[in-house]
Amino acid sequence: MLEFLYEYGLFFAKTVTFVIAIAIILMLIVGAAVKPKAKKGEIQIDNISEQLDNIKQSFLHNTLGKKELKAHQKKLKADNKKNDSKEPKPRLYVVDFIGSMDAHEVESLREEITAIISIADASKDKVLIRLESGGGVVHGYGLAASQLQRIKNAGIPLSVAIDKVAASGGYMMACVADEIIAAPFAIVGSIGVIAQIPNFNKILKKNDVEFEQITAGEFKRTLTLFGENTDKAREKFREEIEQTHGLFKTFVSTQRPSLDISSVATGEHWFATQAIEKGLVDVIKTSDDALLEQQDECQIYKIKYKIKKGLSDKLALGFSSAVNKAGVNLVSKFKSLNP
Repeated sequence: MLEFLYEYGLFFAKTVTFVIAIAIILMLIVGAAVKPKAKKGEIQIDNISEQLDNIKQSFLHNTLGKKELKAHQKKLKADNKKNDSKEPKPRLYVVDFIGSMDAHEVESLREEITAIISIADASKDKVLIRLESGGGVVHGYGLAASQLQRIKNAGIPLSVAIDKVAASGGYMMACVADEIIAAPFAIVGSIGVIAQIPNFNKILKKNDVEFEQITAGEFKRTLTLFGENTDKAREKFREEIEQTHGLFKTFVSTQRPSLDISSVATGEHWFATQAIEKGLVDVIKTSDDALLEQQDECQIYKIKYKIKKGLSDKLALGFSSAVNKAGVNLVSKFKSLNP
């Protein structure tokens, strides 16, 4: 009997999931038929200094004795009164960039940097980018690097912190900084270019399928997915890859002229403890330590551009979450009944 209930529960969960999935698809089709409006967003500011201070005070409140806590609170009150009469601290603006292959995150990055440039005081304020990316499309990461260049062009000191990885296009962005900070086992480098294209021409020929492609211009298309590739096309494609690599090397060596570019632009990657010896990074430490070091000197703010979700986005997200939760709960319930 319990086995029947278990099987029935699974069947019911699958049925509900299928019905709701069809409903979501219909909603998306209807939504696509309506002319989409440009998504609007807003700049969200989080006070990191306040968050760090709250953590510190909470820890002290739970670890100090009554006498010690009273003395600490008295000192804190006196320090706050003294700080009120001082000039405002310089500001450190923090931006997180976690890049995907197509670097679509640059759309938010450009808004965040525009906001910072519009309010930052170049004579005392600073910017820290917490960067994580294994690279991706050249034009996307080229634009992302150009966004960071805007900070330097405005005369604002720029640091990049790498906790996990900044390789290929990620390193293209990182090298723009005045200072590159990296955690010991962060992966950096990979100054190279790669392109991979499958070719199905032999499969088409085997199944008597013809493929036709008409172009104007000898090299409008070099390598192709379905046509028969020629040595001339391969050579042209290789030439384009080399040109892109050359531009990449020139960009990195311009940003970090002390680098021996010929030894680091081999497409290899290194851990930060190795990369510092080659001049690819400047300091070995985590972004957490970098922020703690600035806590007393600067007022730290995290800047994030947040896109407002429309009704259809919220409904789709709500349906998806509900389906997942219902399915997991139902299966778990019947599974627990099954011996």
